[in-house]
Amino acid sequence: MKYQIKDLALSKKGKLRIEWASNNMPVLNLIKEDFKKKKHLKNVKITCCLHVTTETAVLMDTLKSAGASVFLCASNPLSTQDDVAASLVKDFGIPVFAIKGEDGKTYYNHINAVLDEKPNITMDDGADLVSSIHKERRTLIPYIFGGTEETTTGVIRLRSLENSGKLLFPIIAVNDADTKHLFDNRYGTGQSTVDGIMRATNILLSGANFVVCGYGWCGRGVAMRARGMGANVIITEINPLRALEAVMDGYTVMPIQEASRKGDIFVTLTGDISVIRKEHFLSMKDSAIVCNSGHFNVELDLDDLVKISIKKRKIREFMDEYTLKLGKRIYLLGEGRLINLAAAEGHPASVMDMSFANQALSADFIFKNRGKLNKKVYKVPKDIDSRIAELKLRSMNIKIDKLTPKQKQYLSSWESGT
Repeated sequence: MKYQIKDLALSKKGKLRIEWASNNMPVLNLIKEDFKKKKHLKNVKITCCLHVTTETAVLMDTLKSAGASVFLCASNPLSTQDDVAASLVKDFGIPVFAIKGEDGKTYYNHINAVLDEKPNITMDDGADLVSSIHKERRTLIPYIFGGTEETTTGVIRLRSLENSGKLLFPIIAVNDADTKHLFDNRYGTGQSTVDGIMRATNILLSGANFVVCGYGWCGRGVAMRARGMGANVIITEINPLRALEAVMDGYTVMPIQEASRKGDIFVTLTGDISVIRKEHFLSMKDSAIVCNSGHFNVELDLDDLVKISIKKRKIREFMDEYTLKLGKRIYLLGEGRLINLAAAEGHPASVMDMSFANQALSADFIFKNRGKLNKKVYKVPKDIDSRIAELKLRSMNIKIDKLTPKQKQYLSSWESGT
């Protein structure tokens, strides 16, 4: 078995952490039991470009239990948990190509390593896997039934491909499932981003001016958690409806140029480039802390930061100090990459349970409907979304009401009124 990881000797620690994650992923475990019995994906090759974490390990084991051959590489150079990668190779027999801190060349070599297996299904987090296929590995297209995409950023890239008529195989937008973005993005990103900031800095959030750039589901989650820890939260937005929602939710809303003068901590979660750039860095207070929780590090214009700096030094493991010409210091966390995975462990397993249940069932859906789907980006089928919500409620011992026949009739008719 080919693989490339940091150290196989780390597997014992990784196995225990994977076991703990699995204990908190009841929905995926129920799906795994079903997969074991039916072997839905026997002899199907699935290549995955995902964050190599304990939760991802549980997903890989679930797919393998369905009979699939699974190959995994990292979707971010700083998000790999090396002990998990080691355990996946040694204890689960799954080829992994991922090393925390790998450079750009190694990152893409690892993507090509999993693509060399000629996948039938792709599983992406940010669309680098699919992008590589479309740019350089088009000879693989005849083997591919379809793929899935986990993130907002990836879905944006794939819809751009679709709209330009260049998407070469169907994709299920797992990110758009209600049981993914309403929970993973809001509660998962919210908690894990603040966790990453705390681990990287050990600062007190209470009383600090905390600037959240972007009020999508991820931004909502981070704002909620920061306010819960006593921070004064400021929102920056370009969408009038989201800005209005932030105001109605009780936050202060202002342009980034104004916020740059007030903020103590800045987090970007927009999916776009250069959200914080030269003029904003120059306006910031001395000792301002800047980080990103969007998928790519392009949300912070790091080239601008380097150009206006006269000195750089590492202060803590995930904190770099940039000194500007007049002596002001800017602290960059996690090299501008996903702070929740660069400095922390990512989302809690209980919320990834739903996201990865969507991944597993969407992969099964693609296989069952191979050859029938058009070259477009699909939403997760509603019955899959509903099934996952029901399983999650059942795992939490929560029961809900059902419509009576009379209520169903009322909702499906137009005759009844006042």
